[in-house]
Amino acid sequence: MQDCKPDDIRVLYEDNHLLGVFKPARVLVQGDKTGDETLLDKAKRYLKRKHKKPGNVFLGLIHRLDRPVSGVVMFARTSKAASRLAEGFRLRRVEKSYLAIVHGLVEPESGELEAFVERDHNRSRVSKAGSAKGKKALLSYRVLATDGDRTLLHVLPVTGRHHQIRVQLADAGYPVVGDVKYGAKTPLSDKSIALHAEELVIEHPTRDMEVVLAAPPVMTGPWKAFRATIESRFQSGE
Repeated sequence: MQDCKPDDIRVLYEDNHLLGVFKPARVLVQGDKTGDETLLDKAKRYLKRKHKKPGNVFLGLIHRLDRPVSGVVMFARTSKAASRLAEGFRLRRVEKSYLAIVHGLVEPESGELEAFVERDHNRSRVSKAGSAKGKKALLSYRVLATDGDRTLLHVLPVTGRHHQIRVQLADAGYPVVGDVKYGAKTPLSDKSIALHAEELVIEHPTRDMEVVLAAPPVMTGPWKAFRATIESRFQSGE
């Protein structure tokens, strides 16, 4: 396995049980039919080089982000950590927050969106209550800033349905910028979408402490218009 380049991966947190990293938009978290290199590949290569590990490196995949989405991702470095983190996600003991830039001026400026979402292969859609495939999806949002006919939102998903944030915002009339799969009229030049996992808070699997992963999006494309608002959030620790 080749050495990890300095810019190959950005590590946000590391100890004997956990590895938290930043996922750029358009990088796969795990492999698919394209065969493109993944964040998991990069993370394993980083650990192999840093710790001079022979053979295969264990790294447990606990959660995922869609390929066009950027943000923070936590891996488990031990099977014990993988099992306990998976349970934390299943029992919703994990706090996740996102930034999204959407088309339109969102009203009201804060609220909750509730729907039943059903998955059909690699797409999801809002379905009627009582649908055999529909699962309840709930999120809350808050407007952070506007720029022209676009709005920057802080989004807190309560449930973790497939493409939930993208589907629910589109259903409310506010598709995520660049997300042509769910209602945006034009793609972004790099094929990303303006959705970013900004923070993940978990219970450490072996210590009595919380681990917080947080990182702002890369200030390119549509994010540039909201640079001041986003940077102030991270400077103030909001």
